[in-house]
Amino acid sequence: MDIELATRLGHLFLLVAGSGLLVFAAMHDIAARTIPNSASVVLALLGALLRLQDGDLVVSLMLDGIVFAVCTACWLRGWMGGGDVKLLSAAALFVPHSLVGSLLIATTLAGGLVAIVYLIARLVARHISLTVHVNPRSFPARVLRAEHWRLLRGTPLPYGSAIAAGALFVNFAG
Repeated sequence: MDIELATRLGHLFLLVAGSGLLVFAAMHDIAARTIPNSASVVLALLGALLRLQDGDLVVSLMLDGIVFAVCTACWLRGWMGGGDVKLLSAAALFVPHSLVGSLLIATTLAGGLVAIVYLIARLVARHISLTVHVNPRSFPARVLRAEHWRLLRGTPLPYGSAIAAGALFVNFAG
């Protein structure tokens, strides 16, 4: 196997692993409204390896520092959750530095879509009674009951899903 093929396979492996972590973080945020720190840390490490392969690690780290600083300021104002700050910062390192602006735009658009879906779901949840016809102790049934409770009380959105959607879109379409 030549070096170029091995490099491409390594790059593909890092992209697939990072994409899996993004999906995991999004699903965890939807189910529990938390994003595990380990997902953000590993995503950042995978991103650093990708940027090292590209030869853009220093520029990417500087840009990621700016994203983290701005997101931290938003967290201090109560506009973002701490898990969202960490995941968006890790995602900013995971995508090429030339696509960080696109990541922020795609995440914002995905967040708007998540908000619209939740506004509609909140309206529907107020008018229906939740009855689960599967095993009431199963994980999906518990998540559905918890989500119904959250909708009725207007709890925060799972913005990790928007971050994951934005990062996946930019990495594969950008």
